[in-house]
Amino acid sequence: MLNISATRRRNRTAAELNMAPLIDMVFLLLIFFLVNTSFVKETGIDVSRPTAATAAVKPNAMILIAVDRANRIFMDRREIDLRAVRANVERALAENPEGAVVVADKESSTGVAVQVMDACRLAGASTVSLAAGLPEQGG
Repeated sequence: MLNISATRRRNRTAAELNMAPLIDMVFLLLIFFLVNTSFVKETGIDVSRPTAATAAVKPNAMILIAVDRANRIFMDRREIDLRAVRANVERALAENPEGAVVVADKESSTGVAVQVMDACRLAGASTVSLAAGLPEQGG
């Protein structure tokens, strides 16, 4: 008589799960997301932007400068002097030559904002803009 259960036990092979392709795929995904992540630079203070109906998004605006209501100037999360704006913008443009400069805050005085924009132009920035938001659509 043929013993079927004994034959099945002898022919049964242990199932293996090869982890190497799974680990390779996880590392590839990690590298993909690290390479494609864009890091947001901040000015260091909260900026209240004025609204403008013609406001447009600047996709390559990587150099952000904020001027607060006390006319203090912030760049890369630190306060800088007006005389240091040009050197800081030159350094930032050396890292990202295509970067546009955005100057922001509606509560600063116009004179300081214009001086900051002028220093940015003297540093070699081809595009200097004032930050503005779109007006909220009322219900």
